[in-house]
Amino acid sequence: MLDSLNKALEEQLKDLYSAEKQLIQALPRMARAASSPTLREAFTLHLEETRRQAERLEQAAEILGMRPGGKRCKGMAGLIEEGKDVLAEDGEDAVIDAALIAAAQKVEHYEISAYGSARTLAERLGQSRVSELLQETLDEEGATDKKLTQIAEGEVLEEAAAAGRGTE
Repeated sequence: MLDSLNKALEEQLKDLYSAEKQLIQALPRMARAASSPTLREAFTLHLEETRRQAERLEQAAEILGMRPGGKRCKGMAGLIEEGKDVLAEDGEDAVIDAALIAAAQKVEHYEISAYGSARTLAERLGQSRVSELLQETLDEEGATDKKLTQIAEGEVLEEAAAAGRGTE
């Protein structure tokens, strides 16, 4: 029952924890599917970062006296399912990489939104340490989104466009 902002924050943290745990399972597959070494490395580094983010959520839950598990994030499940569709595609390597970046950025934007909302609830409730933990992850998610854009603009999209011209 959502009868208080405390309960709303707890539900947000459970949802985020599930999202991170699902992403920990999905990122290795994305890394293996990437043909760009830069993209593969970005996925691999983000996997380690995601593990730390899940640990931060565990810390936040401990501060609040709750368990972080017990909920399945349906939003992340849907985004990961879309990513699996990309993994199942055949095509030009650079085009697949571009599609992987698009799928990954959908995930990042979802997380940015969710972490921002949870951080705001924590701030409103005077949970400054929880807010700080969430802000740290929010900053990382924003940096990952920017890094993915740089990889796309710096190498992948040009190669994907060239590959597409070769098939027309």
